[in-house]
Amino acid sequence: MEEKRKTRTGLVVNNRMDKTVVVAINTSKRFPKYRKTIAWVTKYLAHDEKNECRIGDKVRIVETRPLSRHKRWRVAEIITKGEVAEVKPEEIA
Repeated sequence: MEEKRKTRTGLVVNNRMDKTVVVAINTSKRFPKYRKTIAWVTKYLAHDEKNECRIGDKVRIVETRPLSRHKRWRVAEIITKGEVAEVKPEEIA
């Protein structure tokens, strides 16, 4: 049987919520009249059951049933781990 669920690949930009991450997906399309390529970002709330995702991770998300008011996606897999430096406020000053 054919898989009917949509999949997207993007970067995690926020993981402060419990079991939820915000995934930003970059899309570009050519504007027909002016022949200029326009890029925009779409953000999706995705369910992360084990709280494994960190900011900067590249993830694949899959469409699912509504899990909350805005969550309709879940994290299928983490493709690559992001390299974000963890800096404490004391180290900056």
